[in-house]
Amino acid sequence: MREKDSWRLEMNILDIKSLVRIYRSPFLMKKSVGLDGLDMEIEEGEIYGLLGPNGAGKTTALKIITGLIRPTSGKIKIFDKSDPLDARKKIGFLPENPSFYPHLTGGELLKFYARLYNINLSDTKVQEKMNMVGLKKSFDKRISGYSKGMIQRIGFAQAIIGDPDFVVLDEPLSGLDPLGRREIKDLIVEINRKGKTVLFSSHILSDVEAICSRVGIIINGRMKQVGSLREILKRDIRYVEIEFEGIRDLKAFNRYGRMKSEDGINHLRIEDEKNKDKAINEIIKKKGKILSVIPVRKTLEEHFMQAINE
Repeated sequence: MREKDSWRLEMNILDIKSLVRIYRSPFLMKKSVGLDGLDMEIEEGEIYGLLGPNGAGKTTALKIITGLIRPTSGKIKIFDKSDPLDARKKIGFLPENPSFYPHLTGGELLKFYARLYNINLSDTKVQEKMNMVGLKKSFDKRISGYSKGMIQRIGFAQAIIGDPDFVVLDEPLSGLDPLGRREIKDLIVEINRKGKTVLFSSHILSDVEAICSRVGIIINGRMKQVGSLREILKRDIRYVEIEFEGIRDLKAFNRYGRMKSEDGINHLRIEDEKNKDKAINEIIKKKGKILSVIPVRKTLEEHFMQAINE
């Protein structure tokens, strides 16, 4: 992730307070809650991952952030502006399941989106953008002939075509093969290193875990958990594993946890962390040699599932 200058005052690209969005059906006289008091903030220069199950409110939040829909109540500021429409020139957006004009070629499509930013790009510059997202040979190919993965790639290209400061991506890795996901993740990290702030939602937790500096878990329209990955993943230790050697009589260690020996190396798994120091002292007392002490923490996926179950 991009290192921040120590002298620069930090600012929030996005500030959301008590955001509510209610959908009403004029025919059925029913309403459904998309967001229910969402609080959220994103700092300049970070990659923020938005997680949540289907129907949690992720896409609703992104549509409000990009000015596509308005909230029922609550406050939102982007670049310290109260109306997302005022900040649109600084935002690039890739929606979930994007759809583009099928009769245009890839090159024509990117030129069209560039003109929306009042930018006239030469064929050479457009080709560079297409090369960047892995569409080197698709400049003159019509969008109607693009595969799902190619649509995602051209969608990412249009999201950054105007050199925006804030890039919002809704499921940007959907439909891509493993190589494609790797390439787009590398591009996200690269534009972040160039000073861009990135917000993206994803169901692929391993991808979020790989590149995000912070994550937020949204459930039922509210922010359930938020923090840096280091903060979140350090909260719960599943067990501590101690590797040691030089002790033959291991009966005393069974009271601390599960013992296993392999090739002369003893592995002690301790689920109650209170026993860790006792076991270490026991090893030292018996003149054993400690090789490693490894705390094994919950994964992001385990935290995500726990938050849903709660």
